[in-house]
Amino acid sequence: MVSDDDLDADEERSDPAETVVPAPRENPSLSGHEGAEEELLQAFASGRLPHGLLITGPRGIGKATLAFRFARFLLSQEAEPSTGGLFAQALSTSLALPPEHPVFRRIASNGHADLLTVERGIDPKRKRERTEIVVQDTRAIAAFLRLTPAEGGWRIVIVDTADEMNRNAANAVLKILEEPPNRAILILVSDNPGRLLPTIRSRCRRLALRPLTDAVVADLLGRYRADLSASDRAALIELAEGSIGHAIELAEEGGLALHRRLLDLLGRLSELDGAELHAFAETVARWGSEDTFRVLAELLPATLARSIAKAAQSDAGAAGGGGEAALVKLMARRGLDRWVEVWEKIAELFAQADAVNLDRKQVVLNAFFALEEAAR
Repeated sequence: MVSDDDLDADEERSDPAETVVPAPRENPSLSGHEGAEEELLQAFASGRLPHGLLITGPRGIGKATLAFRFARFLLSQEAEPSTGGLFAQALSTSLALPPEHPVFRRIASNGHADLLTVERGIDPKRKRERTEIVVQDTRAIAAFLRLTPAEGGWRIVIVDTADEMNRNAANAVLKILEEPPNRAILILVSDNPGRLLPTIRSRCRRLALRPLTDAVVADLLGRYRADLSASDRAALIELAEGSIGHAIELAEEGGLALHRRLLDLLGRLSELDGAELHAFAETVARWGSEDTFRVLAELLPATLARSIAKAAQSDAGAAGGGGEAALVKLMARRGLDRWVEVWEKIAELFAQADAVNLDRKQVVLNAFFALEEAAR
């Protein structure tokens, strides 16, 4: 059994400094999206690049990394003589630029005059990052794109993440897409394109990235978190569901210990001790545990969804042993319709927690009360 003390200890041991994962603008490598790279290369070679490019897919799979990789490629084309040069051969078959390339270095340092990056800005009143991209963040785009390229090539804007734009910011971007300047490309990175205005989606060429394969996630974990044991790495691969960003986030934020504790509780739904449950909720919800609560808000619905899928396939064996296997068997006995309703209720409950600032401890307790009721 994993205790709350074990959970706290794991959080103390987890040191983000152990992980050296380059930010997207600094990352020279991209894994698992060779097809998307080829599509962009073909579009460039054909001379029919879109004014708006919408890169979609789950969070943490490399969408922003691809956006900056493509931006570096485009901005390097005019920088090199058409007759060739040191990097010309590599550029003809790949979007990759070596880190020593001057365009790479300037973009990594946010110092390229022809690239503008739009992200959530800082709220001057609250002195912290906003929860959305506001119109002030997008206001500079139109003026930037109207300028003549400083180096004679392209003007490029990357919006990361575009579905975080509020209505006014989205409308400002839409106006640009309706009358795009020449030699300008607006790249929108989106985890959830359904949240974008339909008119924005219709004016962009969509490039949908798929989750990474388990083999790619395993390779990247070996590269960035070689300190992990084989069992921890295997657990992260399953939990990450094709997202290396999510896998590393879980590793850094005590997600493995939290998941073990969660499975232990889920495996004993019919006999949960009230004091134990309250202690767990207190640990997750206490002040300063924002990351822990957020990880639980992702882990619990995802764990329930996986267990429901395995129960539907009568595949309790695939759940392995311990709490997950017990949960799968319980779901199969009680009827899946009930569990799907509970899963939807819990997902909505956690979604509302931040939106309306619900009491976090009560959110965790209510989630388990709903699970206990379904288990009867």
